Amino acid sequence: MDRTGIRMGDLLHEETLLNRLRVVLEEKNRVLTRLYNAKPLSLHDIYLRYLDFGHQLADHITNVQPIIQRAMEKDLPILLEGAQGALLDIDHGTYPYVTSSSPGAAGACQGTGIGPTQLSSVIGVYKVYSTRVGEGPFPTEVSGATADALRQLGTPWAEVGTTTGRLRRVGWFDAVTARYAAQINGIDTVALTKLDVLDSFNSIKICIGYRLHDAELDTPPTTTAVLAQVEPIYEEMPGWMAPTSHIRRFQDLPEQAQAYVARLCQLVGARLGIVSVGPGRHQTVMVTDVF
Repeated sequence: MDRTGIRMGDLLHEETLLNRLRVVLEEKNRVLTRLYNAKPLSLHDIYLRYLDFGHQLADHITNVQPIIQRAMEKDLPILLEGAQGALLDIDHGTYPYVTSSSPGAAGACQGTGIGPTQLSSVIGVYKVYSTRVGEGPFPTEVSGATADALRQLGTPWAEVGTTTGRLRRVGWFDAVTARYAAQINGIDTVALTKLDVLDSFNSIKICIGYRLHDAELDTPPTTTAVLAQVEPIYEEMPGWMAPTSHIRRFQDLPEQAQAYVARLCQLVGARLGIVSVGPGRHQTVMVTDVF
């Protein structure tokens, strides 16, 4: 946001790289020497090092937007993946507990140079329960034995922060925020993950609304302060109490599992495309042809 970043293309232009590095290092070295009492970085050493990187990468540094446009003209399939979650969006997320970019469908268009009308479908990826990393309001958060079961501690895909190793906060599926995410991203197809995590629950809750004092809300409040005050309104569905990780066809899932998935899609307002019952590729159940 300071517009001091050095881009890949700058590595191919000696004078541009040198000028940008000089500006950046002046600022970084002030921080290193005055705040951390560290030695300053050498402009000469870094400049030569990154010039060499540019020489090595030269054949791979190019303007991607024309490549994408040519692929679109040939009607080739293109898959864009957004980073992070919809509620971490700088504008539409739970500010200030957000990232510094637009991780949704609009951000994917902006980052690739594809116009929004050129998208043919937007797939929303949801866990069948909710998680959150770090601080911020979390209306459906649970604790104790229920949280431990949702975290699936000790499994290959336990709810533990990849970088920090911290336990993720967990809770029941929040259809209010899920529907909001669908609306701001134009989601038409849903991919539901980790259905097998709920195999051992005899009863499963879904948050279908919020209660704030005497009012009922079906959309998230605009401020985190108010969101932290709401109480979830739950709908309860029977669990299936049977393993699902071995199932490869949607129609082979227990009836209660199918009903739960159908209810989530109804609340989100999008069709079902994918259900996963484990971390393996072979555990991805394709319900409709989303690609």
